[in-house]
Amino acid sequence: MNPDTLHDAIKHLRKDPGLAPLIKKYPRPDFDSGRKNHNPFQSLARAIIFQQLSGKAAKTIFDRFCALYPNKKFPLPNDVLKTTDAKLRQVGVSAQKAGYLKDLALKCTDGTINSRRFPRMSDEEIRSHVIAVKGVGPWTADMFLMFTLGRSDVLPTGDLGIQKGMQRLFNMKALPTAEKMQKLSEAWRPYRTVACWYLWRLADEGNSNRP
Repeated sequence: MNPDTLHDAIKHLRKDPGLAPLIKKYPRPDFDSGRKNHNPFQSLARAIIFQQLSGKAAKTIFDRFCALYPNKKFPLPNDVLKTTDAKLRQVGVSAQKAGYLKDLALKCTDGTINSRRFPRMSDEEIRSHVIAVKGVGPWTADMFLMFTLGRSDVLPTGDLGIQKGMQRLFNMKALPTAEKMQKLSEAWRPYRTVACWYLWRLADEGNSNRP
């Protein structure tokens, strides 16, 4: 997300009485922290490998996966398609995830996913494209839009942290439904991605206060 968009987002969100104290309390969001490469194929491949694993275990497998291609910073889709499932299994990639990676690589080579078109596509269009990949669901698609493509108005209604953040912000007894979240976030458009960063901070506060 470029600095101008972030500046405009914070200026807009400061008008919200619930978000204003959080914006004052926490530093400016950093959506690029720890993400040196915004290559779509790499981001989605990493997301697939990291699914349902602890951070340490996932990173170990991801590093071993990258080491299969020693002469490249990251493999190209064709490189993955040429890699046998047995080799992927040897570095810790499950049979299911090997299939997901191959499907991702295939869709990145046959034109199903064409990152060159992304700048001209809406969030919904991109979401539909990446969800076509086996193993990529709505949550992964939303994280991809937010952190890889830097889209400014994404609301991942399936994210538990965002649900908890909204619950605390609006003093609700139960976690909000997706429909309720959409309604409550209308005033934050077109900068709901930035609002979510503060909702995650608020959710973390709630977790730290638990006995």
